[in-house]
Amino acid sequence: MAIRERLPGPQGDVGRRLPGYRSAFGKWDDRASVRTKPSRRVAEGRADGPQLYFPPELVPAATHPLFMGTVGPTGVNEFLTQQLYSYLSFTVDLEMSAVVPVTSDISLGRSGLNLPAQMRRDAFNISTDEAWHAQFSHDLIVQVESETSVRALPNSEPAFLRRLAEIEADLDGDTRAVSGLLFAVVSETLISALLSDLPKDRRLPGAVREAVADHAEDEGRHHAYFKSLLHHFWPALDGRQRRNAGVLVPRLIAAFLEPDYAHLALGLFGHGLTAEQVAQILEESYPDAEVERRIRQGSSATVKYFTEIGAIDDHAIRDAFEEASIS
Repeated sequence: MAIRERLPGPQGDVGRRLPGYRSAFGKWDDRASVRTKPSRRVAEGRADGPQLYFPPELVPAATHPLFMGTVGPTGVNEFLTQQLYSYLSFTVDLEMSAVVPVTSDISLGRSGLNLPAQMRRDAFNISTDEAWHAQFSHDLIVQVESETSVRALPNSEPAFLRRLAEIEADLDGDTRAVSGLLFAVVSETLISALLSDLPKDRRLPGAVREAVADHAEDEGRHHAYFKSLLHHFWPALDGRQRRNAGVLVPRLIAAFLEPDYAHLALGLFGHGLTAEQVAQILEESYPDAEVERRIRQGSSATVKYFTEIGAIDDHAIRDAFEEASIS
């Protein structure tokens, strides 16, 4: 459902002066990866030294002594390859399920927001970019499966989709109507350490590093766009809608940034570990304090933007952010 039907009026809060929009897509034809970058081929470039497909430092379970002692180096490498598949599958589903539907509505004038014409045109560019990111991520999974004979795990739907569905099921009609746009704003303004870290890790195949670097370059423009979009979206909501949307933001941040425990467990079970061993590895590898620290770190820009628009001035929203330890 387009949010037009639920907004208080065609221009929302007309008393609030909106910031001018500065497009980051003026040279899109010369910079976008879909326009300028080649298809990345895993077979064409090997890593320097031992071949890895994902950094073990980013997967605490992979370096847990119990796991390493049980499966050995080969098992660890296979588990890390599964984490690459998890990251790429997350990308496919995020782009196609959470972002492209929103940018498509914006580009077609169906978002319910009174946006500058240039923002609508730029939404077409983002839709194209995101579809390309999904396509090359899926292609990388197929290539790495062929290269390694390590198959992606079945039933590996990213956890964030299940979490978003659970959140959406609890919403009233008004809040559900704006939830898709809110999901997209949150997801596109979070800072992914993977986009900055993976391209620098020369233990990984060149194709993986280059594809992630291509993605990161495009996402810099998308981040700027969705930051601007928030300044149009928020004033278009009435006070009750703002409060209901604002208290959701910490839950959405956690949905995107909390580890995918189910996928990690499947990977560990695939190496013959018992339920008790899997529980021990996950509990010791992902302590609550460290998970919260990483979520806080990854969401700092998003929290800043919601603070800038005055969202956290509302006591209920502020309490939700403080309870989640991200304010």
